[in-house]
Amino acid sequence: MNRTRSRTWLALAVVAAVYVWAFYGLPAASFKETAGEVTGNIVSGLFHPDWDFVYLPDGEDLLRGLLDTLAIAALGTFVSAVIGVPLAFLAASNQFKRKWYSWPGKAALSFLRTFPEIVMALLFIVAVGPGAFAGVLALGLHSVGMLSKLYSESIENMETGAMEALTATGANRIQTIRFAVIPQILPEFLSYTLYRFEINVRSAAILGAIGAGGIGTPLIFALSTRNWDRVGIILLGIIVTVTIIDAISGYLRKKLV
Repeated sequence: MNRTRSRTWLALAVVAAVYVWAFYGLPAASFKETAGEVTGNIVSGLFHPDWDFVYLPDGEDLLRGLLDTLAIAALGTFVSAVIGVPLAFLAASNQFKRKWYSWPGKAALSFLRTFPEIVMALLFIVAVGPGAFAGVLALGLHSVGMLSKLYSESIENMETGAMEALTATGANRIQTIRFAVIPQILPEFLSYTLYRFEINVRSAAILGAIGAGGIGTPLIFALSTRNWDRVGIILLGIIVTVTIIDAISGYLRKKLV
């Protein structure tokens, strides 16, 4: 009992030491003289949103920005799912006679997960120019790493009895994957894809702030001009959209798994 208590205190001391080390050396935060006034303006704008910005017949508005964000997230998720499926099979150790054959695939997925989507968005903005296309490419490539990782784990954790039975009857590689592997993993694949779409909707809203299209573009303009009532309606639109998507996606994922 005493030994367990000592280990608990030791673990707490280590955690506390890590936090002290992490915060050590950070400059003390200081508030500007206008911090109170600016905060009041922000709160006032958030609680008095610009409802006229919801729909503008002749210009960029909230609805168009949200639709662009959803389109970027959907296309990015589709791209990552299409690329991620073959990579998942290459990274699944139970798909090879020797497990180390899957190491190059696992290394490729680890490499893709290294870069945040905002870094990829900046690279693609330089390569293809600002706009929704750069956002789609950034989300699509970034999501491949996570989706393929989840896909490969589903493949590795599936029951191999059906696959072994088909192989014993003379089925080739493609037939084994089609009739033994895909029926088992498809529900989990769809569930993971929906979950990634939820994440991409949030990410697409952020990427727009650096020029990758979507609702983030008018949001950063409103913030730069201190148009707080417009910031309020944009944030409200993002919250409502994400909440609805989370609810629908959660319902669908429960039905699939």
